[in-house]
Formats: sequence, structure tokens, C-alpha cells
Amino acid sequence: MTKVLKGIAASDGIARAKAYLLVQPDLSFSKKSITDADAETARLKDAVDASTKELQMIRDTAAKSLGEEEAQVFDAHMMILADPEFVGAVETGIKNDKVNAEQVLHDVSANFVAMFEAMTDNPYMQERAADVRDVTKRIMSHLLGVTLPNPALIHDEVVIIAHDLTPSDTAQLNRKYVKGFVTDLGGRTSHSAIMARSLEIPAIVGSETATTDVAADQMVIVDGLTGDAIIDPSDADVAKYDKAAQDFAEQKAEWEKLKNEQTVTKDGKALITAANIGTPDDVQGATDNGAEAVGLFRSEFLYMNASELPSEDDQFEAYKSALEGMNGKQVVVRTMDIGGDKHLPYLPLPEEMNPFLGYRAIRISLDQQEIFRTQLRALLRASNYGKLAIMFPMIATVKEFKDARAIFDDEKAKLVAAGTSVADDIEVGMMMEIPAAAMIADKLAKYADFFSIGTNDLIQYSMAADRGNEHVSYLYQPYNPSILRLIKQIIDAAHAEGKWAGMCGEAAGDTIMVPVLVGLGLDEYSMSATSILKVRSLMRKLDTTEMKQLADRALADAETNDDVIAMVKAATQQD
Repeated sequence: MTKVLKGIAASDGIARAKAYLLVQPDLSFSKKSITDADAETARLKDAVDASTKELQMIRDTAAKSLGEEEAQVFDAHMMILADPEFVGAVETGIKNDKVNAEQVLHDVSANFVAMFEAMTDNPYMQERAADVRDVTKRIMSHLLGVTLPNPALIHDEVVIIAHDLTPSDTAQLNRKYVKGFVTDLGGRTSHSAIMARSLEIPAIVGSETATTDVAADQMVIVDGLTGDAIIDPSDADVAKYDKAAQDFAEQKAEWEKLKNEQTVTKDGKALITAANIGTPDDVQGATDNGAEAVGLFRSEFLYMNASELPSEDDQFEAYKSALEGMNGKQVVVRTMDIGGDKHLPYLPLPEEMNPFLGYRAIRISLDQQEIFRTQLRALLRASNYGKLAIMFPMIATVKEFKDARAIFDDEKAKLVAAGTSVADDIEVGMMMEIPAAAMIADKLAKYADFFSIGTNDLIQYSMAADRGNEHVSYLYQPYNPSILRLIKQIIDAAHAEGKWAGMCGEAAGDTIMVPVLVGLGLDEYSMSATSILKVRSLMRKLDTTEMKQLADRALADAETNDDVIAMVKAATQQD
């Protein structure tokens, strides 16, 4: 029977395919006494053999899709499976204790994990604890006869159904087979939603019940335009959504005609529509969608897609590739923004009650300066290959910016003194995402070359509402007059010092927000690449004088988010 799930539309498009449940299975078990130790040992051997074959397949797939270096993590897993001390300890436990393999595997694994975690003076060995956990989970799944999901092994067209998707999960999705996804958790600005837009995969987040309401292999339609997921659609539903998908494709074809056109308003004011990217590979999508710049290169993905801190040379090659790929158009690289919900297994961070308000981003960079200096050197060396700008995330005070800028200047001076060529036109700016910084934008504008407004966090912190929590997703209100006033203050402060102001949060590609931003005088609009041509098309219909009047009315008269939406729709004849 057809059922409709309501969620948050996170990535445009319409997809139809069988459901693939990316849900961790129940690996619970009971301790049991055994009489035939040889038979139990044979069960263990079969589970280890099956795990080894599975890991070899995953490793081969990862090597092809992610690269040989990324695949090496699975070599470590296979080494554990082949380790006579680990497997031998389980076999010995079965024979001596006369209990089931699951219980002995659990106990042996716990001992190994504790041993590795105790090696506080050897970070490499500490990391092996996570490998032991992963391997144990895989063996346990075969002992219990359940399947561990793995997105890298999908070879049929599917719609992913998950409780949530981590950035690394989303990065493994193959667009050839993964046609869309639906999650229980998340909001429009959660990282899985942002990645879905980068991958051009229709997505719905925050459905709350997808993993319980959808069974494996059920047919699912994902309507990323409305946020509806249709389970077991009727023939009439299929026909309706196939038509909607065709209409959307035709609209995209119209926007495509603007790919090589400059972004200008109806009255001829030139603006910049730029792309947000996560890796150098995303540059192709940016250029395919007519990006006039990269307004946000999320450099943390270079760290998240590695098994150890990326070297200066590895980073240099990545930044050089992005700069060359943009053919002289500006690339704004955000320095490492780790923390919050973005963790590195090889860079332990303290457990915090509220990590989004804790030790993250520039706070880590200023504290662990060798990591920061390595990144800055790589950026400085790459600056010769294009038009580079650098921005610091999570700046809250003037001192933080000045301290970060001083480290940049120091590394630049050292490279120049050593005879290394460095571009002399690198702009150094900052993210505007903390309300405290917005309130002193006039002070910060004296030192920063530009501001880039990160609306995702600016809204989260201003509204005291976790951007990934669907229970408070109603407070993600980009048009709320309080947010608009902060944005105006930031833009005005930049312009007063002759600096430019951009926006790299999701609001920059929001067709309700764009007319207001044009009226407020925003210079650069950076968004998921797939939104660029839609926004460029809209901007060609907007008169800057009229939009300024609209923005003034919104700031003066609107009391709520909905008031602003109504004003924009009336002024621009949007549906």
C-alpha cells in the first residue's frame, strides 16, 4: 500500500529506485555453553574467511573509487584477521572456556581495544583500537548471520534509507547507482544535505521514521523539490512523478543556457555566483555549472578523507589542482574546520558537552599551530597557480583574526626568504558565522580583506538551535529579521572599509533570500554548484533599486520569517 513520508527537501530533483537500508544491524547475542569446541572453532574460521573475502572486495572497490591510499585502511583490517595472536586467542578461549564464539570474540576484542587505547605515547597504535572494533563487528555479523551495509559495494540503482549519513558515508556514494536518499535525522544545512547537493543527488532529510517505515527493496520515489518520499508508489504516482522529473529536466535545460553568461541584475549590476566545493574533484561540477569563482573550498575534507594528517605536499597538490581547474577565477579556501560533528580518528579531540560551541576550527588551528602552519605553507606555495584567497573559520574576536593573520604573514615571509615564489595578491579574510563577530564587524573589517557570511552557523548560533536537530528545524529561519539585521551590519561594515562581502552558507542559493541579499548589497553568492544557474536566472529579473526598497521594508516592517517570505513573493512574483 502506498505511503507518503514527509521530510525536509534537502537537494533538488526526483528519483525512483529500490530502497537500500544503510542501517546497522542488531549484533547482540547471549553467552552460551558449548560441548563441541571443534565445531565452534570451525564456525569462527568460516566467519573470519567470509570477513576476509568481504574486506578484499571492499578494498578493491575503494581503491578504484577513492584511490589506493584511501584503500589502505582495509589492509590494516585484513592484517588483524590474519593475526594469529588475535584469532588464536579467540580459538583458545573457545577450547578452554567452552563458550560460544560470539562471547569469546567479544572478550578478546575488548582486551585488545583496551591494550591499544592504553598506548597514549603512540598515537598510531592507539588508532588500531578502532580497526579492532571494525573487524570484530564484521566477524560478529557473519557469526550471527546478519549483513553489514556498505555503500561502497552498491552496484544497482537504489535510494539510500538511513538514520543519518556522515560526511564519509556520503562521500562514498556512487552517483551511478545511488539515485537519492532519505534520512530520519538532519536539516537542510546538515552535512549530508550539503554533500547531496554537491553530488546532485535528490535528498530528503529529517523524515523521522524512514528506517522503520521503509523495507529493503521497496520501491521509493524521492521528491527532493517538496520533501515527499512515496513508498510503494502506484502506477498513477509513477506517471505523475516521471512527468515532474521531465519538467524539472526541461527547466534545468533552460538554466543551462546561462552557463557562459555573466551574472548581472536586470539593471546591469554585476554580481558573482560561486560554488562551494569539498575536494579538487568538485571543481569540474563548479565549472560545468558556470561558477564564476569558488567561494568556499571546505579544506577539512582533505583531512577527513585521509588516514593521517595530510602532508604539506599532498595539500599543495590539492590546492594547486583546484586553482588550475578554475582557470584564473578566484578560489576561496577555508582553513581546516574540524570539530563539532566533523572528527578525525587520528586527531583526538576532548569530549565536550557541546562540541559546536567548543574546541573547533580556528581554535584548534591557533592551539595546534604546526597543523595550521603546514596548511598555510601548502596554500602559499599553491598561490602561484591561480587566484587564491584564504579565510579563517569561527573567528569570534579581533585578536583571533590578528593572531591567525600573523601566522600567515610569518609563514609567507619564511617562504619568500627561502626563495619560494608566492603570489602577492592573496586576499586573507574570515567567515562571519558567530554573532559576536557580526556585532564588531566594523572593527574586524579594518583587518580582514573580505567577509564570507556562513549563514548555516550564524543562524544556528543566533537562534540557539542545533542545525542538525529536526525537532528545532523550524528555528532555521534565514529570513528572520534578526538574521537580516546581522547580515546588513556585516555587509555595511565591509563596504565602509572598501572590502567585499560574500555569503557561502546555504542561504546564498535560496531563491527567497537572494532578492533580499541583492537589496542589502551582497557582492558574492557562493552555493552548491547545482543552484548557480537557477540563481543566475533569478538575478537577471531583479532590479537593484527595487530590491533595496524590498530589503528596507523587510528590515523596518517585518516581524517574522513568514512576513519576509510574503514580502519577497509579492515583490518578485514567485510562487
